[in-house]
Amino acid sequence: MSQVWIERLFEALTNGDRVQARLVVEAAWRDGTSPQDALLNIYWPTHQLLEKLYRQDQLTKVSYHLGTRLLRSLVDQASGKLTQGYRNGQTIFACCGPSEGEELAGQMATDLLEAAGFEVSFAGGGIPSDEVLSQVQERRPDFLVLFASAASDLPGVRSIIDQLREISAVPNTKICVGGGVFARAEGLAEEMGCELCARDPMELVELLTMPEVTHGDIGDLRITTRQAKPAKAKATTRLRNAA
Repeated sequence: MSQVWIERLFEALTNGDRVQARLVVEAAWRDGTSPQDALLNIYWPTHQLLEKLYRQDQLTKVSYHLGTRLLRSLVDQASGKLTQGYRNGQTIFACCGPSEGEELAGQMATDLLEAAGFEVSFAGGGIPSDEVLSQVQERRPDFLVLFASAASDLPGVRSIIDQLREISAVPNTKICVGGGVFARAEGLAEEMGCELCARDPMELVELLTMPEVTHGDIGDLRITTRQAKPAKAKATTRLRNAA
């Protein structure tokens, strides 16, 4: 049934039809869709469809902007209804790429992480790498999450990773990337030396709540969500291309 909601919602979003978009969502609620289901199974795939068609020049800029801005308002409403889990004592500092679509993806990911029990600070996109480094050194989060980065962000992401390792000022902060260009480019996260990588928000939550990630010393281990192995075993990274 989710595919039906996605198709109906996509049409309403790209037409900028706010009334119809709300009617589609209300129908999904009546059908028993929970806020988490809406985020994961309706809003996230709809967002991916918007991004894919826009990258392939199959969607005009105005339709893309209408869609992403309206979708963001719906995401805000669903996120406010998420059931909050018990705080797990783990902290996250998160950033993303600068575009509207990347910020939307980052927001969905961090909203779900917060609901999963993490204490999350989400800075959004367009933050210079030196300011990200400064915040990490000051906050000393358990995780630095760079989710939904754009290709143009890669030099900055690489700089952040390299500098954090060189200065060793925050040795307990684990770096996790995901979504965006990392979900589309096979092997990119591994090539850049990222410790953790997730393709989408649900995988990100699953990854960061794994015992070997949350409480263990992963050392040189490279972990990718469902490809994860026990902390003492050798693991290989396998990034899947976005649809």
